[in-house]
Amino acid sequence: MAARSDAIPYDRLHHFIGAGLWDSAPLEATLWNQADELVGGEGAWLIIDDTALPKKGKASVGVAPHYAAALGKNANCQTMVSVTLASGEVPLMLSLRLFLPESWTSDAARMDKVGVPTPLQEYRTKPEIAIEEIDRIIAAGVRFGCVLADAGYGLSAPFRQALSARSLCWAVGIPRHQKVYPTDVQLIFPVAGRGRPRERHGPDVKSMAAHAMLEGAK
Repeated sequence: MAARSDAIPYDRLHHFIGAGLWDSAPLEATLWNQADELVGGEGAWLIIDDTALPKKGKASVGVAPHYAAALGKNANCQTMVSVTLASGEVPLMLSLRLFLPESWTSDAARMDKVGVPTPLQEYRTKPEIAIEEIDRIIAAGVRFGCVLADAGYGLSAPFRQALSARSLCWAVGIPRHQKVYPTDVQLIFPVAGRGRPRERHGPDVKSMAAHAMLEGAK
């Protein structure tokens, strides 16, 4: 934008965007509407992922040691939950939401100093942020057929359960050693042979690693 107009210096434009004193909702609504018109529909995918921005120092909001794919190692960076609408080979970014690690949310003075809004100072996991964004996207009428996410989100049972509770079709990655059960597993109330009586239901078969179950199914 700054390159198209000599009347808007880069520093002023950067301050306008970085200060966050403007309402992004109208721009976001336009973006989502155009994205839906271009690639939305039952054949579209809603992809949940992380985006890391390497940062030096500790003053930028949310900066903490994380794995940065761009660097291939752990480094100081900001991590954002990204939501992308895609169809075929056409991806369109819908949302980026900054993740605040506990090293930040446990330090109110630090958050106040850099201007983190009070409603956003509470700690939220990445899967929780992702579900909030999915709810906003659904409420806006963006169309998609299935939610995709990697194992970073797939290993979160609350995330998977939240997708199912919303009657969404989803496919997520899981670590190869993730403990899984066959589809016909039943919850039973086991009778303890000794000791105190059992207080919770449990599966009627033992779990196994995901890779072992896949190998057994071949």
